[in-house]
Amino acid sequence: MMSDKSGLDGLRVALVLGTSAGGVGRHVRSLARGLVARGARVVVCGPAATEDLFGFAAAGARFAEVDLADRPRPVSDARAVARLRKVLKDADVVHAHGLRAGALAVAATAGVAPGPLRLSRGRVPLVVTLHNAVITGGRTAAVYGALERVVARGAAAVLGVSPDLEERMRELGARRVGHALVPSPASAGEPGPDVRAGLRAELGAADRPLILTVGRLAEQKGLPTLLDASEGWGGRTPRPLVVIVGDGPLEERLRARVDAEDLPVLLTGRRSDVPALLAAADIAVVPSVWEGQPLIVQEILRAGRPLVATRVGGIPVMVGEGDAALLVPPNDAQELERAVARVLDDPALAVRLGAAAAQRATALPTEDEAVDELGELYLDLKKDRPDGNRAPASRV
Repeated sequence: MMSDKSGLDGLRVALVLGTSAGGVGRHVRSLARGLVARGARVVVCGPAATEDLFGFAAAGARFAEVDLADRPRPVSDARAVARLRKVLKDADVVHAHGLRAGALAVAATAGVAPGPLRLSRGRVPLVVTLHNAVITGGRTAAVYGALERVVARGAAAVLGVSPDLEERMRELGARRVGHALVPSPASAGEPGPDVRAGLRAELGAADRPLILTVGRLAEQKGLPTLLDASEGWGGRTPRPLVVIVGDGPLEERLRARVDAEDLPVLLTGRRSDVPALLAAADIAVVPSVWEGQPLIVQEILRAGRPLVATRVGGIPVMVGEGDAALLVPPNDAQELERAVARVLDDPALAVRLGAAAAQRATALPTEDEAVDELGELYLDLKKDRPDGNRAPASRV
């Protein structure tokens, strides 16, 4: 762990995030807590709902409400930039999380010259971590492509949670590109056998295979493909139960399909006992269209559960190119169905995958390592800030 002598004592750090209901918010809270513990003065800027959900103030940071919407809204975006300018102007370093938050932070910290995308480097060093790829097409993709160029041009450093995001930023000419560490919080320990048995009975899987998926019910997570695959598993004896934990915009559509097609799927909504659910599951599935460093994959590895996941984004690196999981193409229900069936039909394979997952978990980054690495980056950028001086004293 970095000490105060490292220079973090009194360092003024502003963390910026947009709408979040999961991994990004948890990561920012972890960073805030770790930076405060090292003596930094931290302000977190984001929508009020993020403070309600993640409790940045309880982690020791000051929270500044900024309405950073999840989609482009010119009027509210202009207000958000104006608000950010006031909050960020005296920070030693700003760290934005997500593409939209990053682009708005660029506008708030950088000078703007005449002409499209002519952004001069801001007087406050800006780091942007990209947590997600653009997986849509058409006008939305064009808008996000423009935001990518803004971030590449205006940020002092861009961090990506997967190799493809890092390469994209290099192609766009970002000054400094690095790999982001996004560790999952340490678990409180493995639940006992009575807890596992009770959960299986509660879910209706006491004497049938339990297949578990955890994630936001959104397009990125590949859940329609999971439902397609569940049709095939439904013909097995005993009939497996697919448990999907989480909430999100696709919830009504998924429930309607499960009911209409009588699929062996249970949607539980958001739950706080994911470690216990993982311990109760026979196999975990991550069917996403794209992922960076998903916290749930880290939790699955730490739980030592057999994993079937899609070969996308940062997942292959996390699992060792398939050593600790069976990897399948995204949007391929047949391959997903076959991979899960292999694990269910071969207990020895399930044991090998679980053991490899637990071993792989020992190499995962820790929260302390993530904070220490960022602390070094912040100090480096502060030293090289364009005006060569420390910002004047402020309330940050």
